[in-house]
Amino acid sequence: MVHASLRSFGEPVEGGADAILDALLSRGCTVLVPSFTEPQFGVAPPDTMRLSRNGIDYTTLPEVTVSPETPAYYTVDCGVINSGMGVLPTRLIARREATRGRHPLNSFAALGPQAAELVAAQSPADVYGPVRTLAERNGAVLLLGVGLNRMTALHLAEQQSGRRLPIRWARHADGRVYMVETGSCSEGFPRLEPWLRPLARTARVGASQWRAYPAKEALAAAVDAMTADQSMTRCSNSQCLACHDSVAGGPIGPIRLG
Repeated sequence: MVHASLRSFGEPVEGGADAILDALLSRGCTVLVPSFTEPQFGVAPPDTMRLSRNGIDYTTLPEVTVSPETPAYYTVDCGVINSGMGVLPTRLIARREATRGRHPLNSFAALGPQAAELVAAQSPADVYGPVRTLAERNGAVLLLGVGLNRMTALHLAEQQSGRRLPIRWARHADGRVYMVETGSCSEGFPRLEPWLRPLARTARVGASQWRAYPAKEALAAAVDAMTADQSMTRCSNSQCLACHDSVAGGPIGPIRLG
């Protein structure tokens, strides 16, 4: 699973993100990336789906605006991705051989020999299935010039530590709105660094600092840290509702996903 910042190299990368993808694929790797689409396919929640302690202030919901070019609902072949995900995921989903998950807001996409098996583990009711499968298969998480606040796998550790994941809303093809699991604030994840540091293999490529973590062991270490102190992942913004509600345990009430 790769998170990358091409800017971190300090100079242009010959071949760009495609060169990084090709290098990993040439080693026989399967490359897994987040390919989220929450701004494009998220919808406002109906009154009957507004859970409490859900990391959101329902009185200040942002107005949802949909671009005329965006489809009415998510499909695995829509080609849409949040530009904030970075260049590498954008280039990956553009490849004909890419496989993409069925989650309408937080999909994962993959290329390589085990792509289908990793992505098949995801559903609207199991957003981090691909991360769990990656760990079960002794995969790795690569941070190429980015920090732990970009390590999406740690959201699965939040769930495994006993938290319920935040709920957001998307639209079915028939127009119905439904609930899906998503991730919470990740800006406090760098506070887990002392627990993950012993597991990291590091390298410098140009000006870019690279770190590789064994997914299974990194998740276990993060779960141990959060279980011992749930406030461990709270970000520096004392007013962050997402962190407050997540640390408290996540949404309250019955949740019917999908």
